[in-house]
Amino acid sequence: MNRNTKINALLLLVVAALAVLPLALGLGDHKEEPFVGADAEAETAITELQPDYEPWFSPLYEPPSGEIESALFALQAALGAGVLAYYFGLRRGRRQGAARAEAVGSGGAGAGARGDDGADVDADADAGTAKATAAAIPTADDAGGGGGRSAGGSGA
Repeated sequence: MNRNTKINALLLLVVAALAVLPLALGLGDHKEEPFVGADAEAETAITELQPDYEPWFSPLYEPPSGEIESALFALQAALGAGVLAYYFGLRRGRRQGAARAEAVGSGGAGAGARGDDGADVDADADAGTAKATAAAIPTADDAGGGGGRSAGGSGA
C-alpha cells in the first residue's frame, strides 16, 4: 500500500467518523430538533440575548417545511457541484486538446509529450494520422471493382 492510498484511507475514516460520531454519542439529544442548521441556532441565540431584535431583511421565499428547505439546499449544492465539475472538465479537455494540437503541429516526431491523463499524445496523433492515410490510399480490392469478386457474391 503506497503513501497516497494510506492518506486517502485515513481521510475517508475521518469523514466517516465525523458523520457517525454525533449520532452514536447522542449529541443534541437534549434539543427538540437536534440537527438544525446554523441559521436556526443563530436565530435562537439572538432571540434569547435580545428578545426585541427585529431582522433588517425578510426572506424572499419561506419554504412551507424544513424538509423542503433541506431539499432546496441540496439541489443548490448539487447544481453548484455540477457547474464546478463542468468547468474543470472543460478546462482539462481544452488543455489536452491544446497539447494534442501542439504535438501534431510539431510533426509528432516522437517527442514523447504526455497529456494530463498520462496517455502518450504522439501515439494518439500518429494513430489518427495512420488511419487517415490508410483510408486515402486505394488498395487492390478498391481498384479492380471489388478485387475480383462478383457483384452477387461468391455463390457458395
